[in-house]
Amino acid sequence: MSQTSKIAIIGAGNVGASLGINLSRHGYPVRFGVREGSDVKELLAKCEGRAEAASVSAAAQWADVIFLAVPANAAEEAVRSLGDVKGKVVVDCTNPVAWGGDGPRLAPTPEGSVAATLAKAFPGLRVVKGFSTFGAEFHLDPRVGDTSVDVQLASDDAEAKALVSAIATKAGFTPVDVGPLRNAALLESLAVLWIHLAMKGGQGRHVAFKLLKRG
Repeated sequence: MSQTSKIAIIGAGNVGASLGINLSRHGYPVRFGVREGSDVKELLAKCEGRAEAASVSAAAQWADVIFLAVPANAAEEAVRSLGDVKGKVVVDCTNPVAWGGDGPRLAPTPEGSVAATLAKAFPGLRVVKGFSTFGAEFHLDPRVGDTSVDVQLASDDAEAKALVSAIATKAGFTPVDVGPLRNAALLESLAVLWIHLAMKGGQGRHVAFKLLKRG
């Protein structure tokens, strides 16, 4: 399915726009789910005719795989607005971050992660956590020297995780299976570490995590 999966991007901010451009360039049919009145002409132009815009619910109903690229505190409401998407794969790209004077802090949900919250609130969804531990620049172009940035994927649904892994590979990422959905909490912590390194630690936004493989 990964070769022809129809992909909805819910949210057209930096992450959603960059990911949608990348996926459309790699041959995936993309529809951005946006609110009525949103001006996405420039974004669609960057997709060079390979993407469209639709209402949030229309994009979700059309898609096979839905990427959720909204603020973490709006994630549950955003999924509720999709309509009946039971059985569809939803990739949670969000991170619950709070800011203080000393930088970013993790603001976990009671369930431990946004992904776990969505899985509990919408038991018919096939939730995968991923595309959440690096900046929008890498969503657009995952190349790092002669390799590519890791995209860590957590899910209790092995088939859904394999599908998202195949999509990630085709789009130029290096997928890493990090286990069950409970590990989404660890990915959200890793994201906060990335934000700290990039914004407060002087590393810059082009810092990225890369698993060193031996042998």
